[in-house]
Amino acid sequence: MILLANCEAEAGFSESIADLKNGKSAVDALVRGIGFVEADPKVRSVGYGGWPNMLGVMECDAGVMDGTTRAVGTVAAVPRTLHVAALACEVMRRLPHVMLTGEGARRFADEIGFNSDEMLYPDSKRVWWEKLDGLMTEEQKGTFPDTPLAGLLGAITDPERVRDTTVFLGQDQTGGIATVTSTSGWAWKYPGRVGDSPIPGAGFYADSRYGAAACTHTGEMTMRSATAHAIVHGMKCGLSLDDAIQSAADDLLALDTGFIGEVVIHALDTHGNHRVVNLHGQGTVAYWFWEPSMAAPEKRQSQPI
Repeated sequence: MILLANCEAEAGFSESIADLKNGKSAVDALVRGIGFVEADPKVRSVGYGGWPNMLGVMECDAGVMDGTTRAVGTVAAVPRTLHVAALACEVMRRLPHVMLTGEGARRFADEIGFNSDEMLYPDSKRVWWEKLDGLMTEEQKGTFPDTPLAGLLGAITDPERVRDTTVFLGQDQTGGIATVTSTSGWAWKYPGRVGDSPIPGAGFYADSRYGAAACTHTGEMTMRSATAHAIVHGMKCGLSLDDAIQSAADDLLALDTGFIGEVVIHALDTHGNHRVVNLHGQGTVAYWFWEPSMAAPEKRQSQPI
């Protein structure tokens, strides 16, 4: 067994550990753990504590992958839904589809009994409007929300750049590997923007034969490079975990056009190895790690690349 997650995962990390110890599948353990993160308002990039789009609407994304079957379920730009990772899991288990988006995903949530949630945290609403209010002219404020938004995008997002998905990667007692992601996405994003978090192969990928990978921060880059799949495929082709990460990182570092930002890679293999690296970032980043020989989970620092 093994469990790996980014630093925002603290609220649910021990819950996932308990489930793994009790013999639950990696998918079930990770989905339940990440649900605690989604409900924690102190986590300002996921679920209830996250940030809205430019119109002040919360649109959340999530992905689930069972590495044993390679079944996938994802949801994107979902309104009024707190537990989007659990919803993505239900897409995987109940539907012949991989992804549902927007109001279609919310309709499915209604059909299977999910609550309709008030998602705009009061402090997020306050900060969102203060930022817009400082950028728009009186004429733009007068026509809002019918004001053209694209011209405001760079100015409103640059000061925050909040785009830190929560990722859980784990292996259960049977050797099954899974990944689960959840995010409210890039703060003040253009309505309908979807990052890499619900995109299989970009923001997450799992294969119980080789390992798993998941990414946070700048999804616009990992979607261009299919980063998560590249790491797992590298291990399939015989690369070590470190070499597979380096190969995928080289592809990211070679990008020199479009939006370039920080990318954090989390990955593990079937031999109990793991690694977390930070590209284009300032210094190290924290993450959570646990395996059965440890008395308690540890908060560690990423390694250089």
